[in-house]
Amino acid sequence: MITRRTIWRLGAFLAISGALAACAQVQTTQSGLVGVQRPQYMASLVSQAELEQQAGQQYAQLLARARAQGALDAPAAQAARVQGIARRLIAQTGVFRPDAAQWNWEIHLLRSPEVNAWCMPGGKIAVYSGMIDRLQPTDDELAAVLGHEIAHALREHAREQVSQQMATGIGLSVLAAITGSQATADVGATLADVMFSLPNSRSHETEADLMGVELAARAGYDPRAAVSLWQKMGQVSAGGPPEILSTHPSSQSRIRALEQAAQRVMPLYQKH
Repeated sequence: MITRRTIWRLGAFLAISGALAACAQVQTTQSGLVGVQRPQYMASLVSQAELEQQAGQQYAQLLARARAQGALDAPAAQAARVQGIARRLIAQTGVFRPDAAQWNWEIHLLRSPEVNAWCMPGGKIAVYSGMIDRLQPTDDELAAVLGHEIAHALREHAREQVSQQMATGIGLSVLAAITGSQATADVGATLADVMFSLPNSRSHETEADLMGVELAARAGYDPRAAVSLWQKMGQVSAGGPPEILSTHPSSQSRIRALEQAAQRVMPLYQKH
């Protein structure tokens, strides 16, 4: 006899199978000296070119709003400093993926009290002036931030997250069709959170840390500054961590990993 429990199990199996089938394993970057080698899975319906196009449009809109508010690349001295450091890091991106040299990189400072920075697909970078005002980072520490954000783009973490959400949606559709229940969405969402969102968000941040440290060292910035930078980040949190820290690994495990990675890439820095 086919029981309701059997149907649920079959539905869950097919949902997961459908989600996994929607993605294919890809290798977005070379491993570098820090050894980033985690297998990545991307949905065939989500191309990097499409994400870069969307990112470009959203970035242009954001810059237009900032320009209208007088908040684009202001203060000018801060903007020039950020752009100079970023260009040195970008020049080293070929160690992880040679095609990054052809990206249409853009770097801008946005006047905002937020302690934040990001790099969209295709190399659209923004640093918020609040990060500089509140942290008073050295050039080495700014390189740690920018290297981390550039690494997210090189590794196509945004595409990976979009792919996971699409795969999850396929799985939920299969599960709902089999069981005929709307309640399955909650079960499926919880399963997806455990399988995809939490583990991968942590691994994304760890990869960006490691790759960022190597980019900084190759560009002539002290990789050990990543440790002091993230310690400063933790100190400015009042009532919660800055946005840039919201999904990062725990501070102690992160500092240990950064210290180890910094020692590994020190020879690259010492060549300068």
